[in-house]
Amino acid sequence: MGEADQHTFYIIIVSCIATIGGFLFGFDSGVINGTVEGLQRAFDSDSVGTGFNVASMLLGCAIGAYFAGRLADRFGRRSIMRVAAAFFIVSAWGSGIATGSAEFVIYRILGGLAVGAASVLAPAYISEVAPAHYRGALATVQQIAIISGLFVAFLSNYFLANLAGSSTSELWLGCEAWRWMFWVEIAPATIFLVALFFIPESPRFLVLSRWSNEAFDVLTRLGGEEQARRKVDEIDRSLAADHHKPRLRDLLDSETNRIRRLVWVGIGLATFQQLVGINVVFYYGAVLWQSVGFSESDALLINVISGGLSIAAVILALLLVDRVGRKPLLLVGSIGMALSLATVVVAFLNATTGADGSPALEGIYGPLALVAANVYVVFFNGSWGPVMWVMLGEMFPNQIRGTGLAVSGLAQWGSNFGITVTFPVLLASIGLAGAYGLYTLGAILSVFFVVKMVHETRGLELEEMQG
Repeated sequence: MGEADQHTFYIIIVSCIATIGGFLFGFDSGVINGTVEGLQRAFDSDSVGTGFNVASMLLGCAIGAYFAGRLADRFGRRSIMRVAAAFFIVSAWGSGIATGSAEFVIYRILGGLAVGAASVLAPAYISEVAPAHYRGALATVQQIAIISGLFVAFLSNYFLANLAGSSTSELWLGCEAWRWMFWVEIAPATIFLVALFFIPESPRFLVLSRWSNEAFDVLTRLGGEEQARRKVDEIDRSLAADHHKPRLRDLLDSETNRIRRLVWVGIGLATFQQLVGINVVFYYGAVLWQSVGFSESDALLINVISGGLSIAAVILALLLVDRVGRKPLLLVGSIGMALSLATVVVAFLNATTGADGSPALEGIYGPLALVAANVYVVFFNGSWGPVMWVMLGEMFPNQIRGTGLAVSGLAQWGSNFGITVTFPVLLASIGLAGAYGLYTLGAILSVFFVVKMVHETRGLELEEMQG
């Protein structure tokens, strides 16, 4: 193996370790999918209470994403990821032992802090260690890790529920299957914590903190001595005009004193990724399919199939993101999601009411809804799923990357919380067709946002990003 190949291999390894945080992000988001009925029975909660139990993690995510970006500018990307790994472990254990809604919510919010931190720091870290020509592909691995986490959570939920007979039946040691669904996460979270002690700190953070010698050592391991010297000089020059500790005020244009357009683009990308309703599928997939006539076992199996298709779609995005660019993928994804969501709405509008009063999809509408929903998942995970995180990790100049990610992450998880906590209420009031009609509108609006606001970042070095 040549020297260049060794450097590439090292970059891939440290990037993959960072993406374990993405795997836990996905697992923690997906595991709740199979536990909703268990939570309802254990805590005797109504639709609003269930919605808050499911969405409570997202409050922590919003707080975690906001403060992680800012704390990472002070203490380093790697240090804050270690704290997040410890939170993942405590949250997984606590969510499974919870005996009431309040206790459960506390542990889920703690897990949310970890998810929020991992969601913004992993793509930022990868962008800061990877060369421009394959930075997009490596950052897309983060989304593969997220979807893999979701897939493993769905698969784990499916097998544990089948092993016990249902998610609410006793499995091992006198504990119900839904509790074991949470405890499975302890293993990968422990691996993440240990692995983080074997990767270097971000060289951009080190230069920003005026630790140029340490940055040079890291950059030498990443790309060789000659490239390290050149890169340290480039980072220094990008910061020379305004080299101070990052602060929120940096997000304002120095001439107009208004929020920079780039910050609004970051907030828009983060918000539209949620307004299309993707996390309703992630968090309520089992409930959604059961509500139109599928059994719990079939509904959990549908989740597994969706997870597999999602991984395939993200791999396709990985192959295309550095070839065709970020903006074309976002545009195709928006159009595809709008059309497939509209098809799902048509299917749900034709649902009938069974003898027991529950809705059901008869004839062609059951297969139509299934196919359209999975096409929607494929379009999302081939575009907005990975590309939003790629762009947030790379689009901000070095001086404002942490604060820009903090604000965008807050917007992303705040929108996620709003969409998730309102779904049970929408389901009970305007039904599935009405709820998915709103998500269809979000997808349509995202087309105009991409055309008007998003600029291409493919092939640009981080030091070339303009505020």
